Amino acid sequence: MVATREPSDNYSRIYEVVRRIPVGWVATYGQVAAVAGLPGHARQVGYALHALPDGSDVPWQRVINARGEISPRATPGWEGVQRQVLEGEGVTFDARGRVDLVRCLWDPDG
Repeated sequence: MVATREPSDNYSRIYEVVRRIPVGWVATYGQVAAVAGLPGHARQVGYALHALPDGSDVPWQRVINARGEISPRATPGWEGVQRQVLEGEGVTFDARGRVDLVRCLWDPDG
């Protein structure tokens, strides 16, 4: 029997925040951390999203960096997958590969 590992409390809080980001919007790693009650822990958001199992319902693709860019991945090609999924949700990128955060940044209070 293989033991399944439950996500940590912090990871669970991060996943709940990410699930709230609507289609067509993005949030930054730092923003997710702050809303989850973990200000200053943007990297932990990245670790939590990296730990998601295949087929998870957490919309990981909606989290990008503070420059409005998709962060590089350890596995080549995943940046393209993330961009493709976001574009399918209506998120647009400029010529530099950035999302307009003024227009597309999720407002958790709105």
